[in-house]
Amino acid sequence: MKKTALFISFVFAAVAVSAQTLSLDASNSTLGWVGKKVTGQHNGYLKFESGKLELEGENIKGGNFVVDMTSLTVEDIKDEKTNGMLVGHLKSDDFFSVETYPKANLVVEKATKSGETYTITGKLTIKGATHPITFDAVREKKSDGTQVFTGNVVVDRTLYNVKYGSGKFFASLGDNMIYDEFTLDFKIVLK
Repeated sequence: MKKTALFISFVFAAVAVSAQTLSLDASNSTLGWVGKKVTGQHNGYLKFESGKLELEGENIKGGNFVVDMTSLTVEDIKDEKTNGMLVGHLKSDDFFSVETYPKANLVVEKATKSGETYTITGKLTIKGATHPITFDAVREKKSDGTQVFTGNVVVDRTLYNVKYGSGKFFASLGDNMIYDEFTLDFKIVLK
């Protein structure tokens, strides 16, 4: 009986040791965006507000990341006035309605691992609309215990009620058409 109790204690201790929650280091994490149109593209950044990732050993069990949509910047336009106009337009109701929806959210539901690459499945919420999403992230373990995940996510903006300039919803746009998919390039630093 004592041996069984001791064995069970070791099993629970091993499980408790291997489960951990890593917190986002927002100041060292980056989230870039690229949106394309027929005549070119624009790019910029958003800031993470918070985040955590739940690990059990090498397995991702869940997580949650919040993005501050009011932090949206445009990096490819150097003229201050033109830059401000595009930032204002992207923050307006034509695009992301950041006054009404100041946060975007990713809930990590599960992940499968192959080497240091994780295929992550979760739910992405932008502008109050939530849809499933799957993407790959490559992990790098640092000597100080920090874990860095990098990758990109392709998002169909029309699923999130961002329809301005979309060829799916507006005819005769010609060179003014904006492609429905945009890309988010991320570097997530967790401690």
